[in-house]
Amino acid sequence: MLKLTRRFVLTAVAGFAALSLADLGAAEAAPEVGKPAPTFTGTNLEGQEIALADLKGKTVVLEWTNHQCPYVEKHYGTGNMQALQKAATGKGVTWISIVSSAPGLQGHVSAAEARALTAERDAAPSEVVLDPDGTIGRLYGARTTPHMFVINPDGTLVYAGGIDDKPTARWSSVENANNYVRMALADLEAGRSVGTPTARPYGCSVKYTH
Repeated sequence: MLKLTRRFVLTAVAGFAALSLADLGAAEAAPEVGKPAPTFTGTNLEGQEIALADLKGKTVVLEWTNHQCPYVEKHYGTGNMQALQKAATGKGVTWISIVSSAPGLQGHVSAAEARALTAERDAAPSEVVLDPDGTIGRLYGARTTPHMFVINPDGTLVYAGGIDDKPTARWSSVENANNYVRMALADLEAGRSVGTPTARPYGCSVKYTH
């Protein structure tokens, strides 16, 4: 029995180590706030190319999402994410929702399913980009859903991290949260440096293909 227990522990430890190394790898790959945001080209739901380079001169928000994640459900179920999207795009911000869930994994959607979800939830991103092979997600070191990034009109990454300071799936938590994305956008609009440029991301892990 002792031998079996040791084998079980060693297997568990090895699994934990692999997971930790993967997480560290994602963190190391993350772009640096204050430096140029990594350029990418993705495809929207209409099959058109969306290139970050073409958005120079605009403030851009990148939102990693997975509609089956409870943390994402909190922000969409309460209307919190939609309100933020509408407030931002109403002021000329380009908002790109990105789905990096791989085929067969939680949150993966086709273009048709993504269009239906957007309409059903009354979501208001400027674009939805599907990233099933995880290329864009890994480029940004996106670790969770949601994981948020704000890029200023010069193409500099000015915010990276969680959407707010309430790392819970409880819907009521949105009421008194400090929304870091809203704060970053307000700072940019006022011509100020972003007061909170980084925060710990929280949510479900991005379901990358392995």
